[in-house]
Amino acid sequence: MRPSTLRTLKRAAELTRQNHFVEAVLLAEPVILSADEQEAGEIRRWLIDHTAELIQGGTRSCPHSRASDE
Repeated sequence: MRPSTLRTLKRAAELTRQNHFVEAVLLAEPVILSADEQEAGEIRRWLIDHTAELIQGGTRSCPHSRASDE
């Protein structure tokens, strides 16, 4: 994966953890859509590897999530 792609994914992940999902998607979408087949596979693996962290981080601090109601 290109270093610029990884930086973008990491920044989008940080935005997701800060509950700025729309901004995260707007940042990451062009990079994901422009990836060639090999890089797309690497992006997919990176996202799968970080899904739990992104979901947990996002729901833990989200004031509208069920997790915060407990």
